Amino acid sequence: MEKTASNKFYPVPCMLTCTSLFSGFYSMVASINGNFYAAAIAILVAAVFDGLDGRVARMTGSTSEFGKQLDSLCDMVSFGVAPALLAYLWALTPYGRYGWLAAFLFVATTALRLARFNSASDDENKSHDFVGLPCPAAASMIVTTVMFCRFLGATDTVKHLSILLLVYVLSYLMVSTHRYLSFKQIHLSREKKFQVIVGMVLLLVLLATEPPITLFAVSLIYILSGPSLALYGLMQHGKKKLPAKKKINKPVE
Repeated sequence: MEKTASNKFYPVPCMLTCTSLFSGFYSMVASINGNFYAAAIAILVAAVFDGLDGRVARMTGSTSEFGKQLDSLCDMVSFGVAPALLAYLWALTPYGRYGWLAAFLFVATTALRLARFNSASDDENKSHDFVGLPCPAAASMIVTTVMFCRFLGATDTVKHLSILLLVYVLSYLMVSTHRYLSFKQIHLSREKKFQVIVGMVLLLVLLATEPPITLFAVSLIYILSGPSLALYGLMQHGKKKLPAKKKINKPVE
């Protein structure tokens, strides 16, 4: 018999989820007050707790339908409304209607992304990749862009067309069918696990050197991985469709 998620309330995972919600709400307060760097950091903190709650629930066997729905509602605030408000107040206000429409589109596609994820079957959600860009990754791209611009010397609001386009692209990727690696269930041999640990240590060292640069680079690489894999798949599919060249036997003189 298949196990179904219960509706029980489990305090520890739910408190971690609510901590993520608190960080998202604080980010909105900081954005309204013009403290955009603190708002960006708060969303990163929300992403950390969002990653912890599910893992703690699975490790302790305390997964529930209640926790799943609570997690989605908190994600809507922390990775939908909060980054959209941050992007709008930080960089999209000068574009008027196009700016707030981009912010709204980001919120709407986040809701659609979460609804699609919740309505998918358990087998689809347990796969090794996501269909569409996960909303925490989309929010992280906005956040790391704020941090990277701050590193370059932009301490106040900015006006650049690339950020407006970035919000539109992220909105599209969340509801697209591009596949993104989930890192949830990766089965590795003992030797490869050691190599992964060494790689993670090296990654932490790189992140500690210049966090604004390395976090921005990691987020950008992950964002581009979905379209890149889709393009690679199309190229491979096109090669398979090409007819094989017929060999022409030359007459023997």
